[in-house]
Amino acid sequence: MARAANGRFLLRIEDTDTSRARPHWEAQIYDDLHWLGLQWEVPVRRQSEHLQHYNDTLMTLAKRDLIYPCSCKRSDIRAALSAPQEGVPTIGPYPGTCRNRPMSSRQPGDALRLDMARALKQLTPPLPTFTETGPCHAGQHILDPKRLQQDTGDAVLGRKEIETVSYVLAAVIDDASQGVTHVIRGADLYPTTFLQILLQSLLDLPTPTYHHHQLIRDDAGKRLAKRDDARAIATYHAAGTTPTQLRAMVGL
Repeated sequence: MARAANGRFLLRIEDTDTSRARPHWEAQIYDDLHWLGLQWEVPVRRQSEHLQHYNDTLMTLAKRDLIYPCSCKRSDIRAALSAPQEGVPTIGPYPGTCRNRPMSSRQPGDALRLDMARALKQLTPPLPTFTETGPCHAGQHILDPKRLQQDTGDAVLGRKEIETVSYVLAAVIDDASQGVTHVIRGADLYPTTFLQILLQSLLDLPTPTYHHHQLIRDDAGKRLAKRDDARAIATYHAAGTTPTQLRAMVGL
């Protein structure tokens, strides 16, 4: 798609989750993509080298009273959703347990959440829109505040690890910093787009065009993923599969 538009093709290493990032996995990405015949601009942007920029942006949102610290564990959230507290509004997948905590109460290990209701109140008409060119959701889409509150809620923008932000915020900042005009990614990330559009609006950043492609699935329809021991590209390579044969296998 980039070549057809006479555009640039960028590869980004999204390694803000330091607990999961490993140098040999990054090297494997380069090896696999080179074998497939892909080429990209160098140097590659590595998110772990821009953590200060991300955290400065996160603190900008905090100064606008849009961020609050949260000490809830997943088990706490499940329990609160099954038995909501009186007087605490339950909107979306997070029950709002820590919503009234000031940033001054932040403790080591706290996550940082976006106060979705406050963030939406800062939007000025008209509501932001984005263009989707992927096969499943093609068209012009407008930000739906009710959907964001119900489906996304108070999203985590800063993880519990010190100086580590979420993919959602880091990608928004990277897209703007690199002048990205078209984001091409898997359909599983389509719901994330609405939160990213909101952040772009709050931070006065440009909104790219999005294209969410269909996922590669097994014979049972399950998405192929390393976490489920799906076969790696290198496995096919080692077995003598050619790049042309692999493209045909995934429908390209």
